[in-house]
Amino acid sequence: MSKDLQYYSELNKRGFSITTPIFNDVELKEIISLIQPAKEKYAMRQLMIKVPELQEVIFKNEKFKDLFNAVCKENYFLSKAIYFNKPSKSNWFVSNHQDLSISVKDKIATTGFSNWTEKNGQVGVIPPKEILENTVTLRIHIDTTDQTNGALKVIPYSHLKGIIRIDEHFDKSDYGKEELCCVEKGGVMLMKPLLLHASHKSTSHFDRRVIHLEFCNKEIPMQWLEKRKVS
Repeated sequence: MSKDLQYYSELNKRGFSITTPIFNDVELKEIISLIQPAKEKYAMRQLMIKVPELQEVIFKNEKFKDLFNAVCKENYFLSKAIYFNKPSKSNWFVSNHQDLSISVKDKIATTGFSNWTEKNGQVGVIPPKEILENTVTLRIHIDTTDQTNGALKVIPYSHLKGIIRIDEHFDKSDYGKEELCCVEKGGVMLMKPLLLHASHKSTSHFDRRVIHLEFCNKEIPMQWLEKRKVS
């Protein structure tokens, strides 16, 4: 079995997988040079709309393209792209959650779509579970990520539990043991949106920059806001 197929198997089984470095220093510098002129310091949403050149840079990497083809199969398109940075000594943490909200063009009341939001002109909604189950996230790590600079903590297999209610009765120990996800610079973390994940504060002098890409193969009545064909 090839490495990419191993990653795909682990993703489906455990809800996540971590690759060895795929992007080299030259490619990462090119990615950074495209993002740096932007004003957003901590996060840039609608990333491929704002910086469309990034898609070509990322997908000209043959290793990444092979990984995408092994994991996403046919008919998958880019449905969301975000640049995240947890700068050095960042004093915030993110509690356990699932990535439930998708970005859409219009608010159209539809059975199975709930919890509508609108922030900075961007409409979000939680879709039916089937949409989330057919979504794959690939997180490109621009920096080495470990326990000191906010690496994700995940609960393996929790993606198999469906949409989990996070309220005062939520106890993460009910869903299994947390696992820290250290990723080397240039590596990619694959994950399912329904995987429970969290992150600590940063105690490091180093940033934790990540390109977060979501891919799906399902159409929706209100249309995807960020849909882009992958070639």
